[in-house]
Amino acid sequence: MPIRTMRASATPPTTGSPGAPDSAPGRTGTTAKAHAPRAGLRREGTWGWLFVSPMVLVLGLFMVLPILMALWVSLLHWDGQSNPFSGQADFVGLDNYRTLLTQDGLDRTLFATSLRNNAYYVLLTVPLQTVLAMALALIVNQKLLRGRGALRTTFFFPSVTSSIAVSTVFLFLFQGSGAVNSMLSWIGLKGPNWFADPRGVLSLILSGLGIVDPERPAGVLADHSLMGLSWFEWLAGPSVAMCTIILLAVWTTSGSFMLIFLAALQNIPRELEESAAIEGVNRRQMLRYVTLPALRPVLFLVLTLGLISTWQVFDQVYVMGQGTPGNTTLTPAFLSYSAGFDNADFGQGSAVAFILLALILILTAFQRWALRERGARTGRNR
Repeated sequence: MPIRTMRASATPPTTGSPGAPDSAPGRTGTTAKAHAPRAGLRREGTWGWLFVSPMVLVLGLFMVLPILMALWVSLLHWDGQSNPFSGQADFVGLDNYRTLLTQDGLDRTLFATSLRNNAYYVLLTVPLQTVLAMALALIVNQKLLRGRGALRTTFFFPSVTSSIAVSTVFLFLFQGSGAVNSMLSWIGLKGPNWFADPRGVLSLILSGLGIVDPERPAGVLADHSLMGLSWFEWLAGPSVAMCTIILLAVWTTSGSFMLIFLAALQNIPRELEESAAIEGVNRRQMLRYVTLPALRPVLFLVLTLGLISTWQVFDQVYVMGQGTPGNTTLTPAFLSYSAGFDNADFGQGSAVAFILLALILILTAFQRWALRERGARTGRNR
């Protein structure tokens, strides 16, 4: 009798068909626990969208919607006197873009001139302001430097000053009889009439060396053209007037970028610099192999901000010449404004703005590719 009881208790109960997996009592609870975080994340996502929905609506109403409206206007011939969505404006499709890019005429020549001027402005302003901002940040970041706070305020002060006010001051400084030419006369130099000189700086240098005659260029430079401008006009360099605007831009923007570099310098781990100092590296090696690699993300940010702002320059051009002399200070942003508000052709002005937007996006993508991290490629494990 006891033996039968033991055998009965030792036999496992069969609750299913042979070969079926045994049911685990804790399996349902584990599945519920696995689904619980997902449900929590979904709830958090819903609450997140609920909280940011007012800002999304504001951005959509005041940024995305106007951009779409401007894109529609760029396809019209609209003088701004009627409703562009009522059918009273003439729909011209891509004619505004073809006029600016492919059709010979004054509009394409002016647009090409503005691109040339702005390209030189970008090529000179962005590197100069970046190098100056980094140098100022390295100077005011030194712990042994006295009066660091006063120097930071002094370097940053032009950035918070009104650009209109600074441009007006520069107009007085760089007049023919202004303070700049007076200072140049002290050392025996005769300064130009800065804002009335349309000559390109590179053409002046080549003329001084006797290589090219700016009045009568010959050869390939005069025989070939692009978008209505000869190669000599493309390669003549920024005008003397544009160089003055470049000096103004570098002086007023380097302070803001200095603060960005300064924050990045103070975020570099001190242990990294101390270990490099123990290895016996000098200041130049420290800058090249420690500081600059640590500043790569910030450098990309500064270059991107500088690229966007320089392609959108408007206020200095508006105050200091409005394209004069000889359209050598004309920029796409001012050309867009002039086409719309001076010539009552808002369609062409919008087309200029969207071409400029596409150009900025392309250059920003190229800059991102050029400054990307180029680490060693790891091969596939076999």
